[in-house]
Amino acid sequence: MRSKLISAAIGIAALMLSSIGPGSGLASAVTDSCPSLYVVAIPGTWETTDNPEGERPGPGMLAAVTDGLPDSARVDYVSYAATAFPWESEVYGASKREAVDSARGMVAAMAGQCDATRIALVGYSQGADAAGDLAAEIGTGLGVVPPHRIAAVGLISDPRRSPTDALVGPPVPGAGAGGPRIGGFGFVSPQTRTICAIGDLYCSTASDDFVTRFAGFLAQTSHPDPANLWRYQLEMGAIVSDLMSRGGITLLQSQLSDPANQERARLLDEFYRSEAHTRYGSYPVGGGKTALAWMRDWLRSLA
Repeated sequence: MRSKLISAAIGIAALMLSSIGPGSGLASAVTDSCPSLYVVAIPGTWETTDNPEGERPGPGMLAAVTDGLPDSARVDYVSYAATAFPWESEVYGASKREAVDSARGMVAAMAGQCDATRIALVGYSQGADAAGDLAAEIGTGLGVVPPHRIAAVGLISDPRRSPTDALVGPPVPGAGAGGPRIGGFGFVSPQTRTICAIGDLYCSTASDDFVTRFAGFLAQTSHPDPANLWRYQLEMGAIVSDLMSRGGITLLQSQLSDPANQERARLLDEFYRSEAHTRYGSYPVGGGKTALAWMRDWLRSLA
């Protein structure tokens, strides 16, 4: 009797194992739930906000990038404060760090669940700042996934654009107002593309505009991360070194004079009126495509 019970138990166990083995419905369900490409999209300043009630964040500018991707791709948007000024809920530095932390968690969760899924990071404005920082973290070997898991990094109006970043579209002068990332994108540099419209001062600040460069640095460090103190020192050192090589304190004083401040106010007013920062839906980058259409087609080719 006992031997019959053991035999029956073995038979049942074998049947159960065969039902969840390769080709079973359960295995297929897990596989089918894993996208070929996971797109983590980070909207720009004021385009989204924290959603404590669990509401889905709005896509903003990036809607034209992520809409219409193949069914094999999955897109998730990052909710964060998306603010910039001290009188808002969070200063820029704290808002951006929240975006980076949230995006990092989403990437880690997908990577842990789906071994074969590749990941794309896209962002606009402050979202590009956050997406670029996370990409740089991964590309330099400090991220939650190895660099080879990253299929694409698409940055639109990145406040930390470097002149050495792979630019799609017409050439633009200068660099992002927040200053280039120390160390760049590392091993994800080949997968990274940036788009900056001519006249968009957020991603195209003149290298000799030290007032804006210092202001950008202060925005970046408005909620400093103790782990990045060494990076802040290098970034400040780069600005000071450039300043000293171009005229030092005398030049900075001239840029802070009343006439210079009036001219800066005029240029900023001209910039805001131009809507250069918000016209990526119509901004041509070549080949008959706009910036947003180009980035959408790029992601589609990778999905």
